[in-house]
Amino acid sequence: MSARSPRLTGVPAATKDHATPAAAGKTPALRTSALLVGYGETAASAVCPPVTIDVAPGRALAVVGANGTGKSTLLRAFVGLLAPLGGRVEVLGREVDEREAAFRAAVSTVMDEDTSFPSLTVREHLLLLARGHGVSRASALVTELIEEFGLTDRAAAMPTALSSGQRRRMLLAAAFVRPRRLLVLDEPEQRLDAGMRDRLAQRLVAERADGVTVLMATHDPALVQTVATEALLIAEDAVRRTSPKGAVAAIEAL
Repeated sequence: MSARSPRLTGVPAATKDHATPAAAGKTPALRTSALLVGYGETAASAVCPPVTIDVAPGRALAVVGANGTGKSTLLRAFVGLLAPLGGRVEVLGREVDEREAAFRAAVSTVMDEDTSFPSLTVREHLLLLARGHGVSRASALVTELIEEFGLTDRAAAMPTALSSGQRRRMLLAAAFVRPRRLLVLDEPEQRLDAGMRDRLAQRLVAERADGVTVLMATHDPALVQTVATEALLIAEDAVRRTSPKGAVAAIEAL
């Protein structure tokens, strides 16, 4: 990849095996215990069974399952956008609080919401994020990411002038323009063509190799096969850990 965007230090490099538990002696990047998520007020309104999982630094967890099984809801709870109905979730060794500056500095997300600064161009939007996070050589990095995500001819455009696919690419570029130890991506393949999906997969492999932990909900078997080191399969009656191969088979069976 051409753009080597900043990471936060102190995270070990990923290993090459597909072992699932967090390595002994290392604080998991994500740890949940009997986590229940949903949009009501009681456990009865949970959208999926309870989730207990550890994900080690530098790993990539694919969350897979049919539409409506709670994948996006689970990701929102992982990053503090939704309060759990029960259980516990910790990110980078601390209970999740998305209001904390340290949390916001370490966790980068691309969720379903199409959020942007409507009065800024694509380039201005990315520069604001980079400089706001104290990134060195911000202008050069933004130029590289604009090229990587195929936005060179749209760099001076306002978000409202972009197609849905172009807006998605801008949001992905925004996730990589800032420091991060954890990437949380909700169906990042949405509205991307095959070539851009391949480019995204290679970017995520590079992220993982640099020690960044990746959590992604996805319906794309190729993305799972290329990027994931482990997977979480969500069904109506059970949540179980599986291998990337098992996740691919589950996606193809939907």
